[in-house]
Amino acid sequence: MIVPPGSHTAFIGKPESPDQWLMYLYGKIPAPNHSSRLYSEYYEGEQQKLAFSQMRYKAAFASVFEQWRDNFCGMIVDATNERLNVDSFRIPGDEGADKDARVFWQRSCMDAYSNAVHLEALIQGRAYVVVWADKDGEPTITPVSGERMAVCYKAGSLYELEAAARFELDAWGRQQVTLWTEDYVYEVAYGTTEWDQGVREPNPLGVVPVVPFENRARLVGEPYSDLANCIPIQDAINKTVMDALTASEFAAFPQRFVTGLEIQEDANGNPIEPFNVGHDKLLQAEDPGAKFGSFAAADLKNYVTLVDMLVQHLASVSRVPSHYFLVNSSNSPSGEAIISAEAGLVAKVRERMLHFGEAWERVIRLCFAVKRDKRKDAFEMETRWRDPEYRTEAQHVDALLKLKQLNVPEEVLWAEAGFSATQIDSFREMRKEDAQAAAEIQKLMPRPEPQSSHAIKPPQGNSGNANRKIHEVTN
Repeated sequence: MIVPPGSHTAFIGKPESPDQWLMYLYGKIPAPNHSSRLYSEYYEGEQQKLAFSQMRYKAAFASVFEQWRDNFCGMIVDATNERLNVDSFRIPGDEGADKDARVFWQRSCMDAYSNAVHLEALIQGRAYVVVWADKDGEPTITPVSGERMAVCYKAGSLYELEAAARFELDAWGRQQVTLWTEDYVYEVAYGTTEWDQGVREPNPLGVVPVVPFENRARLVGEPYSDLANCIPIQDAINKTVMDALTASEFAAFPQRFVTGLEIQEDANGNPIEPFNVGHDKLLQAEDPGAKFGSFAAADLKNYVTLVDMLVQHLASVSRVPSHYFLVNSSNSPSGEAIISAEAGLVAKVRERMLHFGEAWERVIRLCFAVKRDKRKDAFEMETRWRDPEYRTEAQHVDALLKLKQLNVPEEVLWAEAGFSATQIDSFREMRKEDAQAAAEIQKLMPRPEPQSSHAIKPPQGNSGNANRKIHEVTN
């Protein structure tokens, strides 16, 4: 844990010096009891599991159900995140922009880590990306958790940053702190505990090279997690299922009773159990007044019905289709029914694409700024995402063939078909190679001999009509 020097009190007021900025921004880092940490626990399934209605049941079954989990929160987040896949970037009129952006993307392994950025933002509400130059002057893209970074927006702005700070610990527990402003970069080296002993250098970019990824951003208030409204329902599901498990232990088996039988006691006055009950045991009593009976076993279907209702509420709140939760799974839904059921989830994913796509465009523009490329001001850039809607291959291809009839360019159809930008580039090269091979084959084939003029036959068909018209004019 990073500990600020002097005290744990955050700086209050308008920061003026680098160490004051660090104290101020450190005060915005989520505390150990912050709700974002709770969301992470629910995503991992580490929340309280033994939610019994009575404490004595918890004490009795803590060791029995200690590893038991029934958690839907991870699936709710993954259902959205698995459909958020960045494909490429495009600047209208600049064919080389995507290739350059792809170099930045691949150099920083963002094919994998972009997914982690989306996942962190969906769980905790926000994540960050830092763009800076490496020792060779090439731009690097570094994802940072919201637990290790804080930013300050300019007054009245929703996206321009005034300052950002990153707080890191290495494997040996040494802290490193970095502060970015538009004018300078301030870095406190590993092992230095006093924040006023850092090194200050000019910021060559002239902007804060940090891009926030905020989930469900609002004009007022803080961004929040996709699990914010799901956790109360998840707790109710856990409580109901644990009650069912407890009932299965105490009342799911028929309980037998006997009346009219004299109770035997041991030397200490404790009653002695008269029978050793088992499946292969026969109960008998010599007293003619003894009567045997059994209580009806508890019906656990009521718990199942209640859990199904809660799961349906959870599906409605999270906009995740019911078939993800295996509700009413006795009948497998058809392809059309699945597409209709997933309409809400697809709309939710597309809304996330709007905000996350804008953030990725700022990241790529910062990469161009590191390279001192004029495309750092390419505000018309757009992020291309892979199709978030799952369709059958036959339906998808049929729709693309209909688009081709509307003279949609083939490269657009390739992208809609799900091919990556790298694959489309290889398609272009393959088509050039095929055209060159076809031209070479054409040169090797024998050419047709030209025909003489007298051998050319007059045109057939309407020649008689033409002669008749000429005859009518002369007469």
